Amino acid sequence: MELLNLKLTFENILIQGENAMRIRMHSYHEVVAAAANLCREANFYIPQNTRALLEQSFQNEESELGKMVLERISENAKIAAEEQMPLCQDCGSALVFLEIGEQFRIRGGNVIDAVSEGVRRGYREGYLRKSMCHPLTRKNTGDNTPAVIHTDIVKGTRLKIIVMPKGGGSENMTKLKMLTPSAGKKGIADFAVQSVVEADGNPCPPLILGIGIGGGSAERTMFLSKKALLRATNSAHSNPEIAALESEILERVNQTGIGPQGLGGRITAMACFIEWEPCHIASLPVAINLLCHSARHAEVRL
Repeated sequence: MELLNLKLTFENILIQGENAMRIRMHSYHEVVAAAANLCREANFYIPQNTRALLEQSFQNEESELGKMVLERISENAKIAAEEQMPLCQDCGSALVFLEIGEQFRIRGGNVIDAVSEGVRRGYREGYLRKSMCHPLTRKNTGDNTPAVIHTDIVKGTRLKIIVMPKGGGSENMTKLKMLTPSAGKKGIADFAVQSVVEADGNPCPPLILGIGIGGGSAERTMFLSKKALLRATNSAHSNPEIAALESEILERVNQTGIGPQGLGGRITAMACFIEWEPCHIASLPVAINLLCHSARHAEVRL
């Protein structure tokens, strides 16, 4: 019995040692600094793949006024990057997506507190507009917190942080509809196009559409529509049926004539991305989330 206990103890020590070797440690202050930097970066720079979409939109736009608007958007982005100034006066709510590795550890605090402090510092030090306020009194919180933080536990030792500033103009155009299952793909496409038409120029087109389909509850559907906006802008969905639906919706949206900044033209949307999950047999929930032409976001892995 004693030999067996010694063997089990020795094996337990080995297992703990192997797990310890796989753990990646970061300090609270490292996470704070990373989140703060992402807040500034996301507000100062249009992502490279979004710039490519804007260039493609310029080439495909047929309206002279639309082309002029797209030129101004590119000029604004150039000035913002050079001068380290916000791309837009609306620096948005701070949406943060975290992928936390099972073996990631933080010293001196917890990840949520560190990210919140990073948002606080990033908006203050970057002279970014603070937009968060009490819903009734409208008193500003003064530091753009609370951030909207979504967490996902994944395999590995790394922490991935994505910051997506979401302006009020685009967020106010968010739609959720509980369709009946019989509505099918046509009902989904009709609802998406109708949502863009009703939004008109408010979300600052040309847009990126994020569409959530399914999910076990309405709030999950809404999250899927946000998650869809994180897709690489040059990617197609891995499911051919979903990819075809994305293409159909994009084509129909670009037939509305809304155009850049709602001033008329061919290019109303630059991309359409769908995320889906299984849903209840009695439901077909669909959420629409629109992202402005800057498609602001920045990410880092620690």
